[in-house]
Amino acid sequence: MTQPTRDALELHREAAYLLLRRYLALGRPFLLRSELQDGFQALCLERDEPGLAESPLADLVGQAQEAVLAAPWVCLALRPRIGRWQFLRIHADDLSVEDLGVSEFLAIKERLVCPAPRHGRPLEFDIEPFNREFPRLRETRSIGRGVEFLNRKLSSQLFDRANGGLDKLFRFLREHRCDGRLLMINDRIRDVDALRVAIRDAEQRLARLKRDTPWADFAHPLQDLGFEPGWGRDAGRVQETLRLLSELLEAPSPESLERFLARIPMIFSLLILSPHGFFGQAGVLGLPDTGGQVVYILDQVRALEREMRDRLAEQGLDIEPRIRVVTRLIPEARGTSCDQPEEAVSGTENARILRVPFRREDGEVVPQWISRFEIWPYLERFADEVERTILADLGGRPDLIIGNYSDGNLVASLLSARLHVTQCNIAHALEKTKYLYSDLYWKDNDAQYHFATQFTADLIAMNAADFIITSTYQEIAGTGEDIGQYESYMSFSLPDLYRVVRGIDVFDPKFNIVSPGADDRVYFPYTEEERRITGLHEEIEALLFGGHRDDARGVLAAPERPVIFTMARLDRIKNIAGLVSWYAQNAELRARANLVVVAGTVDPSRSDDQEEQAQIARMHQLFDAHDLNDCVRWLGVRLDKTLSGELYRCIADRRGVFVQPALFEAFGLTVIEAMASGLPTFATRYGGPLEIIEDGVSGYHIDPNHGEQAARILMEFLERCASDPDHWQQISRSAIRRVEQRYTWKLYAERMMTLSRIYGFWKYVTNLERAETRRYLEMFHALQYRPLALLK
Repeated sequence: MTQPTRDALELHREAAYLLLRRYLALGRPFLLRSELQDGFQALCLERDEPGLAESPLADLVGQAQEAVLAAPWVCLALRPRIGRWQFLRIHADDLSVEDLGVSEFLAIKERLVCPAPRHGRPLEFDIEPFNREFPRLRETRSIGRGVEFLNRKLSSQLFDRANGGLDKLFRFLREHRCDGRLLMINDRIRDVDALRVAIRDAEQRLARLKRDTPWADFAHPLQDLGFEPGWGRDAGRVQETLRLLSELLEAPSPESLERFLARIPMIFSLLILSPHGFFGQAGVLGLPDTGGQVVYILDQVRALEREMRDRLAEQGLDIEPRIRVVTRLIPEARGTSCDQPEEAVSGTENARILRVPFRREDGEVVPQWISRFEIWPYLERFADEVERTILADLGGRPDLIIGNYSDGNLVASLLSARLHVTQCNIAHALEKTKYLYSDLYWKDNDAQYHFATQFTADLIAMNAADFIITSTYQEIAGTGEDIGQYESYMSFSLPDLYRVVRGIDVFDPKFNIVSPGADDRVYFPYTEEERRITGLHEEIEALLFGGHRDDARGVLAAPERPVIFTMARLDRIKNIAGLVSWYAQNAELRARANLVVVAGTVDPSRSDDQEEQAQIARMHQLFDAHDLNDCVRWLGVRLDKTLSGELYRCIADRRGVFVQPALFEAFGLTVIEAMASGLPTFATRYGGPLEIIEDGVSGYHIDPNHGEQAARILMEFLERCASDPDHWQQISRSAIRRVEQRYTWKLYAERMMTLSRIYGFWKYVTNLERAETRRYLEMFHALQYRPLALLK
């Protein structure tokens, strides 16, 4: 990189010199990408130098994600493309350039934050040596398609007779049992050659039968050949499955391998972990640390149970799937069910919520809710008790463990290692990218947020997982301009604690994109009149346009106007107050539409979350400063799913819109819900909505950092709809179609079950177990995580 950088500097030497001096003159140790670009653009305007704005110097600034200013040096972290990083420093006087290693670059940052470290040279976390022999993606477009890559990469190796791959496949098929019941192959088939012969004999027998002949009518002849239940429910299905296996044995391909593995009965029981917060089905979604994650998991459970049941039935097995969501029992449950040790999941036949308490060192149960930032001292003891609980409940190990959020993923890694069960992680959100410089200034935030503990837990869980599910590509690797959540864990530093040289590799094939959906029983288009819940319309009318009430502020003076609607937690990242501010400052928008906000509570005394209290105060300040009481309706209420679904549709009846103004949104379930209901949706361009919405086609992207522009986009849409009513309909129809094609729980469950089987298979037949990595992580857990957690 050094020579291209030198060339870029030499071509516009004076401009480069002035630019570096401009950066240093700011007198700050660190500059963000946007600040670097703003400085360069200002320089271009001042100098009016031909070609400067499109020069190699412009490209250099465009690649820079951050600058570290240690006069006379300006150190840059360059990202030439997604997932690829380079580090260098430029002398501000003579423009000399030096390449830096990642460790050197981090060390410079550390010295600026912590000039006199207590511990000398820091511990370096570097997972790369353990992954050198492991297959790795190369192209950025392949990120998030890990299972496709693994199937292509490993299938040819697996079925190489010299490597004994077919023998491994045979042994894998011999392993399958459920509750002591033998499945797939019995001991009459002793090796691969015997399996080939048995398949041919079975196909001949099946060819004489009608396709819909049930398994029971031909079970004994096939069992005599060596085949046990699990191949299919009828003759046609069994033939198809045997043919897929025969193709694999003859001429394997990634596609045939995936189709065959998708049919193998491997997953009968699931353990889903969500330790923190209030987890229940009623009265919890407005409480701290709940909301989207609870909705996600409950919808996930319903979809997965249906998919598991369907797959088992298709394979001819009368086995009841079992899903257990394990969360925290909270004795002081505030009138919710969170103090109950067990609860059936509504809409399922056999899924249950199991609640296990947090305990102090003396064994006493912690009675009250604890913030997600405060739960770390309790998780190891929680994992011990969960292990005992789940083994007793299921009568054995689960077939798959799914962790949720940082705490659930850490517990999943502990249980997966002990029980030798495939582990899947789902982050939902990674706090590291939500708070500026949360790693470098961890000490300043540790009393409130305990970021050091959380980031340590994330490193362990990410690297321990067999596979990781993300909702979008951006969650992993961002865009060409902005880094992804997981990419931010590639290298970073916690000064005076440890340095991460290589923390996570976004090119690791463990990453897979599996987008969730909206519950189609609740969130369906407003045009489906026969499904509408008209009995709720009077209540919704009162919510939107009623008079004064204790849990609301504002009474809409002109209810005939269309509604701009938003609904989210009331915290800084969700940026609800930001939307209110944009609206308040745009007189045309205020005159054309009302704003309805469902968020938090209007009474700060009813919240024990500091961040929420601050946002409540800001909301009231905005109401007072801009006299919003007749055009903004702020509802501090908790809506159940059924009511919220009909609320979306009622707003669509009035030709309203939905706005999701978050500073960053990992995915955006409310975006999916609104689009599925037919509401034109305006959502942040930072995070998942950038992929969910096709800008100008199925909705609109807005930049939450430029509220005036976002308000103008809203205004232009409403004006166009007033002159062309069909425009609202076009966007509405496109939104519905987009969700139906890409974001449904059925698609999610199908993919999730296939991934579980494939990673379980590769883990069995290859070194995907990563035993060396696990031992390294166990040491890191004992030496770093445990002391940090116990200090809390």
